[in-house]
Amino acid sequence: MTTNQIMQRILLWGGILAAAVAVVGGIVGWLLAAGAGVASALVGTALAIVFCMLTAASILLAFKVSKGAMISGAFFGIVLGGWLLKFVLFIVLVFVLGDQDWLHRGVAFGALVAAVIGSLVIDCVVIMTSRQPTIDSDADDETQGRPARGAQA
Repeated sequence: MTTNQIMQRILLWGGILAAAVAVVGGIVGWLLAAGAGVASALVGTALAIVFCMLTAASILLAFKVSKGAMISGAFFGIVLGGWLLKFVLFIVLVFVLGDQDWLHRGVAFGALVAAVIGSLVIDCVVIMTSRQPTIDSDADDETQGRPARGAQA
């Protein structure tokens, strides 16, 4: 499985998760705070979607720029830059949205936490099931990676 396929799978499952969080959060938000609760759940879900997309986009861009070499300054710089952008964006949104009367903070926080934890679980599951090789070099044709006959370990 290639990096693009892994990121596409993460984005697909992330979209499904976001829809589930929006529906469940909207129901809980409606029960707690009517319209403001539904809007808050949708805002929390939207923030989680944006942050997940920024992660996937920064990794895909980093692979493209570094030509697949994960151990390069360009790769780490782009991924770190994406992380810093998300951090700054989160801080700005907390201050901007924190003072809004139409926002129910508890519902928005709950939706955001559920979406972020869910996206972390999705990232882990997709990566663990992607069947990525742990060794880059090809096995020796003669032994196909097994010790040769009579070889001492």
